[in-house]
Amino acid sequence: MGILGWIVLGLLAGAIAKAIMPGRDPGGIIITMLLGIVGAILGGFIGQALFGTDLGTFFDMRTWLLAILGAIVLLGIYRLVTGSRART
Repeated sequence: MGILGWIVLGLLAGAIAKAIMPGRDPGGIIITMLLGIVGAILGGFIGQALFGTDLGTFFDMRTWLLAILGAIVLLGIYRLVTGSRART
């Protein structure tokens, strides 16, 4: 998958993760995209470790599910780390 594909996948996976985990976050669209991209990579590692599968092509359902799972995990970690600053 090319760089543009990772950016689009990351942006959408990050947005879906924020929709699944609503709440106030101190990040905007750039943080959402970065969380999604890194979450997609993290989802690939999780999928490889737990299920023996990794990210496929852009239109593969497992790619999207793993990317969203990774983005949710990363968003939860991000909220734990920045939680005290976000509750003001």
